[in-house]
Amino acid sequence: MRERAERFAVPLGLVTTVSVLIVVFYYPVGNVFADAVSSDGRPTLAPILDVLTDPFYTGIAHHIFTDPLGVPAGIIQWFLAVELSPSGLDLPPTSIGLFGFTAYQAALSTVASVALGLPGAYLLSRYEFPGRHTIRSLTILPFVLPGIMVAVGFLAMFGRNGLFNDVLAVVGLGPVEALFTLEIVVVAHAFYNAPLVTRLVTTAWESVDRRQVETARSMGATPFRAFRDVVVPQLLPSLLTASLLTFVFTFMTFPIVLALGGLQLATVEVWLYARVQNLELTEAAALGTIETVISLGLTYLYLRYEARQVATGRAGPSLARRQLVDGVRSLRDPRRLAIAAYGVVVLVVFVGPLLSMVVESVTGPGGEFTFEYYRFLLAQQTSSAIGTTRPLPAIVNSLLFGVGTLVLALPMGIVVAVVANRDVTGSRGAEAVLSAPLAVSGIVVGLGLLQTLVFGTVLFDYRITVLGPSAIVFAHAVAAYPFVTRNVAPALGGLDPRLVDAARSLGASRFRSLLDVELPLVASGVVAGAAFAFAISVGEFDSTVLLAEGVDSYTMPVALERYIGNRSLGPSLGAATAMGTVLLGVTAGSFVVIDRVGGRWQP
Repeated sequence: MRERAERFAVPLGLVTTVSVLIVVFYYPVGNVFADAVSSDGRPTLAPILDVLTDPFYTGIAHHIFTDPLGVPAGIIQWFLAVELSPSGLDLPPTSIGLFGFTAYQAALSTVASVALGLPGAYLLSRYEFPGRHTIRSLTILPFVLPGIMVAVGFLAMFGRNGLFNDVLAVVGLGPVEALFTLEIVVVAHAFYNAPLVTRLVTTAWESVDRRQVETARSMGATPFRAFRDVVVPQLLPSLLTASLLTFVFTFMTFPIVLALGGLQLATVEVWLYARVQNLELTEAAALGTIETVISLGLTYLYLRYEARQVATGRAGPSLARRQLVDGVRSLRDPRRLAIAAYGVVVLVVFVGPLLSMVVESVTGPGGEFTFEYYRFLLAQQTSSAIGTTRPLPAIVNSLLFGVGTLVLALPMGIVVAVVANRDVTGSRGAEAVLSAPLAVSGIVVGLGLLQTLVFGTVLFDYRITVLGPSAIVFAHAVAAYPFVTRNVAPALGGLDPRLVDAARSLGASRFRSLLDVELPLVASGVVAGAAFAFAISVGEFDSTVLLAEGVDSYTMPVALERYIGNRSLGPSLGAATAMGTVLLGVTAGSFVVIDRVGGRWQP
């Protein structure tokens, strides 16, 4: 019986993973899609067409759906309106529509992320300096920081009375009104995605074959010509991959825009949330369906392109790194000035918001040192007023939901990683299907869970309902397990297959070889995946803000959004910075604890 159970353990794990996904992801999301293409039980495209033909949503593109033959005339009218507008390229929202504006801000965010991330990739790949490995490791940090917390950091730094304007006042400049502008949203997106660009391009730059560059130089090419003709073509694939992934992330942005832009700069995701809040569920379903189709298409292109780059990757001796101190000696050296300027930008964009949040949490309205905001949180904890957001239940809920997410996401992610590394027909397709949650927004997942499992589903004349906390754990697990897969799959793929063959030849089953040989050897990847899953659960906001309606299920990010209140630099922001500092400490502490505990199992 034991041998039979081990023989079917991996297939059973795959069936269980797919079954869980069907219940907590595909069925709820499919229900949202069904609402967009049906009315009173009859199929119809009316809800989707209502969105596509509305200029508010599609702008000038609505002519394609309302009057296809009149498209040229409509485009000419739009072009003339833009050319005659005194604002020039400052397009009015009705000209490009909600979807157009969402793509526009995503494109700007992608450009800003590339511009901010490329110099970092150059420094990390071409120079050796103290702390280089630490800085490279920190490029992964933004992925585990809750978006709503980062937004509070930007509010604290770039507000009228924020740290940035305080520094400008010292030198006689300012104040700068940066909040609730497209520029601040783009910079906040760069906070998240520039490290992604840096990480991917650094890896590609370090894998450039040095022999090809030396061959070009020996044939008379100048250093610039060798860089342009040899190095750049090898960097472009990783740069395009990072750009496409950044565009997908910023196209589906939610907490950053919600906190820093509101409905004035609403993206599709923010407006979708607003429709759900107003109980316009059919319109919300149509919006979610169109957004998901777009994001699924972009994610499919990303996965195909990434797989092709992995398949065509080349190995060879990498370019030698120079010592930064030796390479840049003179104080007037342009490279030294450029590095110093880049360091200032990095401090402002990456360190500034988090530091400002911590500083503002202990700074009073008059600039005095105070713990008043933390005392306010304690007062909230003991308050008996109805609707009070207490910090301790939020912390406890976040930690409990994180543990529940680990229980579900870790085995699911490992199973998908095993399937992805099997050299069988359809494994890549199965991985793409099982990684679909990456391309579906948390708002859509939360809406689907709310309409199905939380409100109840009738099965065999019985109404089956799931409590809000359980639905939140399901939503978090769906969001987290792909990141477990992304950490474990490459590690499994890098193992010597002869190790598994040797275990199998000694009588071990496929499951036993996985448990006793493969997973111990990739323990670091498993631990990294677990840390990601837990941190993502602690910071997840998109689906949680819809599902945590009761007083017993709100988490730290939801409590933080409530403390922001009217989003002004008053007492409400002080409480938000205090709660954000607590969230930062819990997130960082959880990441360290999992890493320390998991380190005991690493070989």
